[in-house]
Amino acid sequence: MVGFDTMVRVRRQSTVPARAVYGALVDVGRHVTFYARTVASIPFALTRYRKHVLGQISEVSFGTNSVLSGGGTIGIVFAMSLAAAMMLGVETQRGLELVGMTTMSGMLSAIANTRELAPVVVAIALAAKVGTGFTAQIGAMRISDEIDALDAMAIRSIPFLAGTRVLAAMVCVLPIFMVGLLASYLSTRLVIVFWGGASAGTYDYFFHLALSPQDLVYAALKAVVFAAVVSLVHCAYGYYASGGPAGVGQAAGRALRTAILAIGILDVLMTFALWGLVPEIPGMGV
Repeated sequence: MVGFDTMVRVRRQSTVPARAVYGALVDVGRHVTFYARTVASIPFALTRYRKHVLGQISEVSFGTNSVLSGGGTIGIVFAMSLAAAMMLGVETQRGLELVGMTTMSGMLSAIANTRELAPVVVAIALAAKVGTGFTAQIGAMRISDEIDALDAMAIRSIPFLAGTRVLAAMVCVLPIFMVGLLASYLSTRLVIVFWGGASAGTYDYFFHLALSPQDLVYAALKAVVFAAVVSLVHCAYGYYASGGPAGVGQAAGRALRTAILAIGILDVLMTFALWGLVPEIPGMGV
């Protein structure tokens, strides 16, 4: 006969997958609710906590998160854009040489760098540098009961902590996006024209022909949306952090993985939404 302890142990083991699924669904629902509450609180944060929003912009720009100061995100974005665009130029030149269409390298540089490369590089750098800072700051407040103290003082913690940071990230992402875009343009042209020996005039002609102001606006929109999503994800993981300093570190790692995955999915969806399933090349009628 099977003992009572054995039956209890088997029953507990059989319910482990169900508990894991239930816990995952609870976490998803909690995070989705946090995202909705944060987005809905942005107008309130902008009007009620205007000074705190300006403080967050200053903190993200020149403070510990360091977007614009030396060694900050702007330097990371510049270096990452140079490296990624350099590989794009190498593979573009090699691929077009196989089909005898090297004259179209400027067109591919304008489209790929603007629509895909620059926004994604900026978003990943923002998640790695600024987003993890958000998680650490809010997570430290959570484990030290500072968030509970804000609620006790009738200060709405989500607009005060998350809404202000989302606004700051959306504002500060534009300058580093422009720097990354410029770096990608220069790097690709350097590889194709100076190292690849392509005609500078032909490259510039097709580059300017394929590049349109609409593409620049759409690419900037992608960067702003990515910044908002990255901020929401990292703030949520910090807000629900637990387990002391080690738990905050784990939350920062999980937030970074989630943010990068969200960037990849959103990039595909927004590309289809903004440029269509069958995109057109500006100035070329195709």
